[in-house]
Amino acid sequence: MVKKFDFLIIGGGVAGMSFALKIAQTQKYKIALCCKTTLDEANTAKAQGGIASVTNLLVDDFDKHIHDTMVAGDWLSDPAAVEQVVRNAPKGIAELVNWGVNFDKNNEGNFDLHREGGHSEFRILHHADDTGAEIQRGLMAVVRNNPYISVLENHFAVEIITQHHLGVRVTRHSPDIECYGAYILDSATGKIDTYLSRVTLMATGGTGAIYATTTNPNIATGDGIAMVHRAKGIIKDMEFVQFHPTALFHIGETHPAYLITEAMRGYGGILRLPNGEEFMQKYDPRLSLAPRDIVARAIDNEMKIHGLDHVCLDVTHKDPEETKHHFPNIYAKCLSIGIDITKEYIPVAPCAHYMCGGIKVNLDAESSIHRLYAVGECSCTGLHGGNRLASNSLIEAVVYADAAARHALKMVDSYDFNTRVPEWNDEGTMTNEEKVLISQDMREVGQIMSTYVGIVRSDLRLRRALERLDILYNETEDLFKRVKADRAICELRNMINVGYLITRQALERKESRGLHFNIDYPKDPSLNTQEVW
Repeated sequence: MVKKFDFLIIGGGVAGMSFALKIAQTQKYKIALCCKTTLDEANTAKAQGGIASVTNLLVDDFDKHIHDTMVAGDWLSDPAAVEQVVRNAPKGIAELVNWGVNFDKNNEGNFDLHREGGHSEFRILHHADDTGAEIQRGLMAVVRNNPYISVLENHFAVEIITQHHLGVRVTRHSPDIECYGAYILDSATGKIDTYLSRVTLMATGGTGAIYATTTNPNIATGDGIAMVHRAKGIIKDMEFVQFHPTALFHIGETHPAYLITEAMRGYGGILRLPNGEEFMQKYDPRLSLAPRDIVARAIDNEMKIHGLDHVCLDVTHKDPEETKHHFPNIYAKCLSIGIDITKEYIPVAPCAHYMCGGIKVNLDAESSIHRLYAVGECSCTGLHGGNRLASNSLIEAVVYADAAARHALKMVDSYDFNTRVPEWNDEGTMTNEEKVLISQDMREVGQIMSTYVGIVRSDLRLRRALERLDILYNETEDLFKRVKADRAICELRNMINVGYLITRQALERKESRGLHFNIDYPKDPSLNTQEVW
């Protein structure tokens, strides 16, 4: 079946919904918002700590936020992207509030600001300790009530459509690749429909689920990045995988692991070994408030030195009632597994959290493929460089969704639907009864990535990962050609593609920089712009 929409949005987090609302304001275009599960299941909803923006002009300013972002990114960030996000952040916050998102305020009626690792000032707006869920709630309510937006839940994008599907040979050197929409699997019917669009936006979120342990939901399999890679689009900075230093260590909870927000360290939480000994003074003068890459490597090192499976975060010295007030969900979660955080240490360990790289885009969120935009975690704007500064991701999505919408609205009327696109052909394929192979391969991808492409890497480990992934790639592509496509095998393909991209780009970077730490390339002290190590 062929369906036509002026705008096709793949992904339903803050990036996709912000863009949809911007387009819908024109009241003139048909918009499809496709989610592979339900609209409420997105990485956005898992963000606890908050969203960064300069709001307290008595002590803070844009230049400070810009500098903090550049330092955290190990000076690999694109200054133009940093400038764009930081200076447009207050406008983005105002739009979120206008759409019904609530941020906590103090007794004077001003935003109650937190401070997180790498920030020189208190500039994190939040809603208790479930800010992402509040943003998702607010935007969902407006999106669902908008008559110009068709929300298509349980619709999984299989491939984006380009000239390749018209029989034209497309390579990575083709200068004029165009996107005409996407082939999308309707989970209710099991059929893959052809969605033609004049403009397509990729907003599919992150890649954390390709690791054995992650704070991301299971749906974070890097689908958008993999689809654009297969369509010969440019993918950049995939080696920079951010491992959150403090996920709750609780055996059995790995996908997702429960996040202990960075704001808890900004609140005064201290990292300790289980015996109570502090250790961050050995790694950075900022102690527990150092940027995430430094803290994650420090914890990883201490765990290896002492043979531990976790370290601890201590807030027992803080006022118990204040702790419960600021972190009600974390308090309740820990209490549910027998830990009273006002009296006991919180067991924590690093795990995969955020992808700083992705689909390369310009300041208008345009990818290298014409008519295709990318916003949010699946994109690589250049904002994060070698390491994302805490709470910069949600505001990046809002600011770039606005930039993409403004540019796309200028261009959309000049595009036509490409009606020559053939429908999906699965003739001759059979129903896939080998689900056990797929689930086992997914677990194997997680083990390969966590073992060989984790917080600390080496060329030997990376080459071994490529060899293992290559075997899985050939087996999976062979199976994909023989069976009817379903979500499971498509996700496995995407996971393998993304794992390959991370590993290959990690091998190509012959230095230790930002989140990428390779023991074969010790950090050059002359480049020591942000850390003591």
